[in-house]
Amino acid sequence: MRVKVLAAGVSLPDLMMREGIHPETPPLPFTPGWDLVGVVDQVGDDVSEITPGRIVAALPIHGAYAEFVCLPENELVPVPSGLDSAEAVSLVLNYITAYQMLHRSAKVTSGQRVLIHGAAGGVGSALLQLGRLAGLEMYGTCSSRGASTVTNLGAIPIDYERQDFVKEIHHLTGEGVDVVFDSIGGAHIWRSREALRAGGTVVAYGLTGSLQGGQLASGRSGRRHRFRAIAIFGLYIAGSWLLPGRRRVIPYSIQWFKRLKPAWFRQDLIALFDLLHQHRIKPLIAQCLPISEARQAHELLGKGGVSGKIVLVSDT
Repeated sequence: MRVKVLAAGVSLPDLMMREGIHPETPPLPFTPGWDLVGVVDQVGDDVSEITPGRIVAALPIHGAYAEFVCLPENELVPVPSGLDSAEAVSLVLNYITAYQMLHRSAKVTSGQRVLIHGAAGGVGSALLQLGRLAGLEMYGTCSSRGASTVTNLGAIPIDYERQDFVKEIHHLTGEGVDVVFDSIGGAHIWRSREALRAGGTVVAYGLTGSLQGGQLASGRSGRRHRFRAIAIFGLYIAGSWLLPGRRRVIPYSIQWFKRLKPAWFRQDLIALFDLLHQHRIKPLIAQCLPISEARQAHELLGKGGVSGKIVLVSDT
């Protein structure tokens, strides 16, 4: 199928791919863009279910920053009519990630305590909205600029620039939290583990600590390091299972979940579209920019302090 892109999400994995450190980074040159919402423009001979004119969503992992994208029919999920395309595309990567980490990885239950790093960002704000629906007691690290966003979404903000989040969590909760959602990776996973109560879990799903100002923190931009960080990531996960304390680290990867359980991706996205249609969730859109301004979008996200999702929209 050929899909005319209406909206494409901008995410930290896009920046990590650009810097060559994401494990899914394709060979250069490539077009970034993990997630999209668009309208079916043309169909091939073997297409049976979806007709031209239908609004669809997809997670191609790369290639969404484009006017048109060609994708197999089984990669497309129909979008209910009446949904805003910028809000709908926010569900494809950010909210699926949040939903599956909450309900398929951590298997949270009402009343549990959770700590969310980067709580004002795209995935962080999704975790807060879905966590509130699940009846969780929530804490979120953020900058001082994001504190009001975190508070409005039902969590207690912790200023990571001025406060030690481990000390603050134990001060606020006593024994620690049940789950920490860590997108930073590296040694930060170990710090997150210290915020757990006995028997708690860190769900580790990112390596954004490798970036500084949207570029490699090491300053070696342009070299391809896509497996180095993931190997270190794996060592921390293995170590958590070997050390005493019953505080484990488990990984989450949306692309591997989708590959291993494709029905879950479709099922969960449909459930999220239903929540959006019922106005039970409301994605935070930080800014909408034309696709031709993708570079500016990357610069904005790289500076940090973005609340919600930056979305690229069709130039025409």
